[in-house]
Amino acid sequence: MGARKNKHREFARHDRVAGLLRRELGVLVQRELNDPAIGFISVSDVEVSRDLGVAKVYVSVLETNKAASSIAALNRGAGYLRGILGQQLRMRSTPELRFLQDKSIETGEHMDALLASVRLASEEE
Repeated sequence: MGARKNKHREFARHDRVAGLLRRELGVLVQRELNDPAIGFISVSDVEVSRDLGVAKVYVSVLETNKAASSIAALNRGAGYLRGILGQQLRMRSTPELRFLQDKSIETGEHMDALLASVRLASEEE
């Protein structure tokens, strides 16, 4: 029973850290990074490794043509953001930040377009 309880607590801890990072980074990216290469973005999800060493930060980019430059600029500023997070959150060790594009919006739009074309084709029959 003790090992089971420990695993639950460990999961809850990295899950809580992920939620905290998502909230803080949503504000910090907009306020602290003044790189013109960063388009309009929002932090959609954060996944933290079990050892709390790495955080994958998924961002949605409104203008898809600026996605690559936005992700590159965010990764350039990752060390700076990590330092600010370390001060604000007073964590023993702040995870390394790795920014990735969240393509779920694009995938959803593509699926909507496919469904619309299927509906249109079935109405024409």
